[in-house]
Amino acid sequence: MVIALKRMGCTVVACDAYAGAPAMQVANDYEVINMLDGDALDDIVAKHEPDIIVPEVESIRTENFFKYEKQGYKVVPSAKAANFTMNRKAIRDLAFEDLNIKTAKYQYATSYEELEASVSFCGMPCVVKPLMSSSGKGQSVIKTPSDIQKAWNYALEGSRGDLLEVIVEGFIDFEYEITLLTVTQKNSSTLFCPPIGHRQERGDYQESWQPMPMDKERLEEACNHTSQREQLATKAERESIKFMQVKFMEDKVGQKFDGIISGITERGIYVEIISNKCEGMIAARDMSGDHFYFDEQQHAMIGQKTNQTFTLGDPISIVVKSANLSKKQLDFVLPSNN
Repeated sequence: MVIALKRMGCTVVACDAYAGAPAMQVANDYEVINMLDGDALDDIVAKHEPDIIVPEVESIRTENFFKYEKQGYKVVPSAKAANFTMNRKAIRDLAFEDLNIKTAKYQYATSYEELEASVSFCGMPCVVKPLMSSSGKGQSVIKTPSDIQKAWNYALEGSRGDLLEVIVEGFIDFEYEITLLTVTQKNSSTLFCPPIGHRQERGDYQESWQPMPMDKERLEEACNHTSQREQLATKAERESIKFMQVKFMEDKVGQKFDGIISGITERGIYVEIISNKCEGMIAARDMSGDHFYFDEQQHAMIGQKTNQTFTLGDPISIVVKSANLSKKQLDFVLPSNN
């Protein structure tokens, strides 16, 4: 990744918990810190002021990424995605409980006693994994009651970070294992890369290859299912964010804020408030002082008499007109002296 980014002209700063990490050997600069130390992460972000932050390791204080996004930094793919994908508990609950994706039977355990109960629930054989690990470290299969203690000890030894918890999963005798990488687009459908095959031995990663030969119907079924669930998740996420934005702004009706024009349509101007990232709309009918129309070629809102023009990215001041929680809608108006 570092080499590819440098070929594109990027300056790359690699960060890890130890000196001489592979990425550091080809990066422009590097930092050695405890990746679980949130203050240390804050310090290097403030020091380098990156355009893009790419989380790559599991043992990192992922909660800080939400703060960086609010500060205007771009986290790839997003702070929420990093928090989900680097924690087996979060990603499993999202898949099973929120998206209704079929998964193996599972439970969590934070002690040996809870592990015994979870094994009883899932049945034997079952698989035990640390909630945070890499390359299969700490993973084992429990086939008999005598394996439980060994599995618990091995899981704790293989755990990364400061999360001492395991997941117990019912055993699935599968034909093969794949990773289906996707590229989510803002204004179009999800793209799917050719499937990647994997080989593990005793829970330890050995090799991967692309493409993995698959039955065409099975691959199409997996892509369609993933695309549908991704659309549901994106919609639910947007609605949740909008609900919290409106709730936050409920007691700020009548207050003035500085913002940036984030979108323009025939209906009006969308504005994102700089200080809190809440987005609302100034309806065209509420733009007093002139009759404004949408110019599709310039992608601008223009006043017929005054020729006053509003375009994407323009700074603008707004007053909060209303915050409708049931509609998840924020309405703004222009200040009298805008």
